[in-house]
Amino acid sequence: MTFLAPTGEDPSQAPAPALNGSKDHLLNDATVQYYRDAVRDGVDRVAAKLAATDRPFTGMTADRLAPAVRGIDLEAPLGDAAAALDELEDIYLRDAVYFHHPRYLAHLNCPVVIPAVVGEAVMAAVNSSLDTWDQSAGGTLIEQRLIEWTAGRIGFGDDADGVFTSGGTQSNLQAMLLARDEARRLAREAHPHLDDTEIRTRLRILTSQVSHFSIEKAATLLGLTPEAVIAIPVDDEKRLRTDTLEKELTRCAEEGLIPMAVVATAGTTDFGSIDPLPEIAALCAREGVWMHVDAAYGCGLLVSKRRGYLDGIENADSVTVDYHKSFFQPVSSSAVLVRDRTTLRHVTYHADYLNPERMAKKRIPNQVDKSLQTTRRFDALKLWMTLRIMGADQVGELFDDVVDRAADGWRLLDTDDRFEVVTRPTLSTLVFRYVPDRDADPETVDRINLYAREALAASGEAVIASTVVDGRHYLKFTLLNPETTLGDIAAVLDLIAEHAGGRLLEEATPELTSAH
Repeated sequence: MTFLAPTGEDPSQAPAPALNGSKDHLLNDATVQYYRDAVRDGVDRVAAKLAATDRPFTGMTADRLAPAVRGIDLEAPLGDAAAALDELEDIYLRDAVYFHHPRYLAHLNCPVVIPAVVGEAVMAAVNSSLDTWDQSAGGTLIEQRLIEWTAGRIGFGDDADGVFTSGGTQSNLQAMLLARDEARRLAREAHPHLDDTEIRTRLRILTSQVSHFSIEKAATLLGLTPEAVIAIPVDDEKRLRTDTLEKELTRCAEEGLIPMAVVATAGTTDFGSIDPLPEIAALCAREGVWMHVDAAYGCGLLVSKRRGYLDGIENADSVTVDYHKSFFQPVSSSAVLVRDRTTLRHVTYHADYLNPERMAKKRIPNQVDKSLQTTRRFDALKLWMTLRIMGADQVGELFDDVVDRAADGWRLLDTDDRFEVVTRPTLSTLVFRYVPDRDADPETVDRINLYAREALAASGEAVIASTVVDGRHYLKFTLLNPETTLGDIAAVLDLIAEHAGGRLLEEATPELTSAH
């Protein structure tokens, strides 16, 4: 395609040309108007959906939507962005789950701040890859600066480092890899008669029974034995019991096992609970065990008026943060940080065609030297734009808002005889269930609560989550939207009671249901 504007005119302001060939779709100096028009059309359509959305979900099911998606012939392109967006409306935008709606109360999904969306748009178009300096230039320095900033907020010193990742699962995996290899190194020094296989079978990870499942997944991926993860019981506030942790560390020593890491959680997925970080840090220091803090959820406290909840995190060897949870960033935006940058050597590999060792000797900053990924998006730009436009304090205010709202919600639940609530929230998660009366059959209570969740989803009026506590089914609100009000919470609780109570009545009087 050849596109020349009249002499003296800006080519980017000229009318978009007709699309005749494959090169016409490449983003370059000749197609900037096409880029402007197509992206503007997409933005306008999303903006219209956001403005018109009156519920978080339509209630669409996979069985109903799948035929429409399967029916699209991917061998027959539409040739036009507007037509493709029209089609997208029917198979995605119309039935998407909208996290910005105040009655989306299910998982750790947040509404996103506009500065981060601006960053997303810029990074997608420029398309830097953050593996090497010669693919990213300033992007590398921006990411490194944000890691430095986060490490400072954690309380790490000048020896700290880290890298952005795809999410908490990858961050936890990398932390466990570093912990494993450090433990193997120390074990070889202390027990030279043990080979690597024997060391591997003795490695143990100690973590709370309500920590994230990615810890078990990491153990499997790292080739540890099935019994490698030791689940430590929690107290009434769902925090890891340090007395049991201490006993387990002693038992490991007595049985010749090698504790490679203790994983503390700062914001459990189910309860938002924060393990006693100072006490865990003291035990890890005494026993010489790697301490990892999974703060994927609780990292918003780093910019919050509740920063004291994270006291002790500065003593960790590694920390996971998910900016795409409590920093209100678009997915994905996460990082793993280490107190001692030298431990990142365990993921350093050099390739002559990408990051030859001579570059490291010249101090050329290649982020692939400390990452599990090679090609990697410039996700750091979203956080950079957020901090440069809003500032950290305003992000902290948003997170404090949802924590305050959860406290209000707990008080509401605690005084409502229709519900029982598991524990008072530390962060923004409420776990509870509808109980028709205190003598109700446990299986019936399980059944009607699960029904209420499904009925809510089918109606689209609210989206909530569920979990299992002590073998029984409970419902869960995860509040991450500062626009959610106590009135929204009360309204959803009424809907839950209505659906659960109605189901109970139907089961008690089946003849009425069949007659209806």
